[in-house]
Amino acid sequence: MSEIYIIIGALLLLLGIMDFIWTTLWVDGGAGPLTEHLSHALWKVLWKMSRNYPKILSLSGPLILSMTLLMWIVLLWTGWTFVFAGNDQAIIHAQDKSPATWPERIYFTGYLIFTLGNGDFSPQGTVWQIATVCATGTGMLFITLGVTYLLSVLGAVTQKRAFAESVYGAGKTSAELVKNSWNGHNFHNVDFLLSKYSSQLSSITAQHKAYPILHHYYAEDKKEAVPLAVTILDEALTIFFYGIQLESQPNRLLVMEARSSIKSYLDTLYSAKIKPSNEVPPYSDLEELHNEGFPTVTKQEFIDSLEELEDRRKKLLGIIQYNALQWPK
Repeated sequence: MSEIYIIIGALLLLLGIMDFIWTTLWVDGGAGPLTEHLSHALWKVLWKMSRNYPKILSLSGPLILSMTLLMWIVLLWTGWTFVFAGNDQAIIHAQDKSPATWPERIYFTGYLIFTLGNGDFSPQGTVWQIATVCATGTGMLFITLGVTYLLSVLGAVTQKRAFAESVYGAGKTSAELVKNSWNGHNFHNVDFLLSKYSSQLSSITAQHKAYPILHHYYAEDKKEAVPLAVTILDEALTIFFYGIQLESQPNRLLVMEARSSIKSYLDTLYSAKIKPSNEVPPYSDLEELHNEGFPTVTKQEFIDSLEELEDRRKKLLGIIQYNALQWPK
């Protein structure tokens, strides 16, 4: 018996199953260590390549998801192959009873974990029969949870792009969103939208916590880009809260709820290793709104109020830069 093969196989299985369960079942855990490092490494490579070919970045999400699934398959397949290599007589030919070769062990392990049934080989002895059942069990677990994970991620991508399109439709910039909220007397036209956006963003935030890979689904069309939509919405909320006179503001409770939802979303950036920018983004042009007759506070009052928001706005700029986007003006 080659114990070293069993040890190698057990370690590979432990790594693969731990990372797989961590990523697919542990909602608060985000991505497993292997998945996290693989995702970040692939994103960095694609991000550098996209400088000359921007369309490449739109492949990042599907590629990272595919490579993650492939990594789990390889770890599972390789791990069980080494385990069955721990004894020359572990797997034998069903007809002539001769021991399986390395290629035949790979084949045997493959049809076990993909639950294709028994084939031309059979395990020899109780221990290896139990190992065969375990290998089939891990294969069924992978297929079931893998498909569920895949559908959950794709569903979340659709949901977050729908949110981005909704925000972008209300205003392509924060100033435009503010202008479109004016009803001639105040900004209460936006109250319903703020309630809707808060609910949608809370759901999207929960999905980003569970599936950090969502940060790597790059939208080539900027109207589907969540980082851009969140930035537009947050800058508009800043204008509502700090730049508009109190009696004309939208419902302040709804504004605060929406800002809280955005803060929770920004807190998920750490799981994807997205860092705040070192720069402070440009301020929204309050003077333009004032010149058009909107009830704003003075420019200096507005700028003074924004000092406490520097860290928040650096996070917004950080995710904008991470996604190769331009700050909305």
